[in-house]
Amino acid sequence: AVSSSQIHAAGFQLIENSASGQGNAYSGAAATASDASTVWFNPAGMSSLNKSEVLAVGHVIRPTSSFTNTGSTIATGAAMSGANDDGGATALVPNLYLVMPLDEKITLGFGMTAPFGLATLYNDDWVGRYLAVETDLKTINLNPSIAYQVSDKLSVGGGLDIMLADVTLSNAIDFGSLVGAPQAVDGFATLRADNLDSLGDAALGFNLGLLYELDEQITLGVTYRSEITLKVTGTADFTVPAAAAPVTAGGLFQDSAISGEVSLPQSLSVSIKQDMDKLTMLYDITWTGWSKFEELRIIYANPAQPDSVTTENWNDSFRYSVGADYRYSDSLILRTGVAFDETPIPNATRRTPRVPGNDRTWISFGASYVVDNAITLDVGYSHLFISDAAINNTFESSNAALAATLTGTYKASVDILSAQARMKF
Repeated sequence: AVSSSQIHAAGFQLIENSASGQGNAYSGAAATASDASTVWFNPAGMSSLNKSEVLAVGHVIRPTSSFTNTGSTIATGAAMSGANDDGGATALVPNLYLVMPLDEKITLGFGMTAPFGLATLYNDDWVGRYLAVETDLKTINLNPSIAYQVSDKLSVGGGLDIMLADVTLSNAIDFGSLVGAPQAVDGFATLRADNLDSLGDAALGFNLGLLYELDEQITLGVTYRSEITLKVTGTADFTVPAAAAPVTAGGLFQDSAISGEVSLPQSLSVSIKQDMDKLTMLYDITWTGWSKFEELRIIYANPAQPDSVTTENWNDSFRYSVGADYRYSDSLILRTGVAFDETPIPNATRRTPRVPGNDRTWISFGASYVVDNAITLDVGYSHLFISDAAINNTFESSNAALAATLTGTYKASVDILSAQARMKF
């Protein structure tokens, strides 16, 4: 199971799927095919690997996401009590890949990645507690793939995405506003759901790619990954203070089974690799269809409990990157890259403390070292500069007395350190 911070990827999509790519900000990722991580970035690239290869990767992600309150209120307009907080949490994201050529034309591959994930964790008494305390999305994607060498210049590939997920959402409840003592009688709600019971419950999607050598210097890579509909089931657990007992008499805020569904976006990447003696230039543009993420809805089996709904209405987004690899020697490659990653969050009203991200600029460095004919080690480091993010988000509730509004600013940044080992055999 894998978790990671919300703030280092567009929305809650994770691009951290190789350390070699980390070193150049994932520029040209669909065109490079330098190691087995091409299973994720472009399955057609597996045709470029002439030996079987195992690749193990780990990313340590250290975010900061500090909130400053500038006038948050409860439904009555009174100031919301509580302190500022930093919801960022250090996390580890691993990847694993295997590529195996069957003959001169066909290559098989398998990847295990975490394409979506987020984790924010605030103190129980922070100012935004009525909107969010803990948010934790873990995903595992199993990606069997195949590539076919059509000609000396063209290869194509595809794969199946089998996604498992585990979700935890929690927040405080201002029962005081329901019994005449606002912010004096807090309860708590914790929602847990997953699709881990069997592979038959997994969300399914697919990815396609092509790799084409335009000439001896320039290679074009194009890859598409489909939308995936994630469905989960679980439980809602409520902590209700004794003073709020009259509120629950009609069946509200009772422990219940829950279900939820969300559409995870499709994406399209176009990459170019340009070889120039010891220098290789890399370019990439990626579109992600976040406009399908319209709401997050939790449905309760308890008929007395209304659906929990968060309106999202996100926009499609683009990521632009350029980078370079420099072959310092036969055993050492040096890497660098920059990227600009647009946020899909449309405005301060739709920004939530669960996903408070904004536009980010990447600066990346890395290196590859060939230990021997079988083993290569890679490292990559990125610092992400995050634009300050204004928030003016109101908790959506069927009971107007619970409609607290979080108003303020997030200041954030991220450091990512990646390492991998690849073995050919």
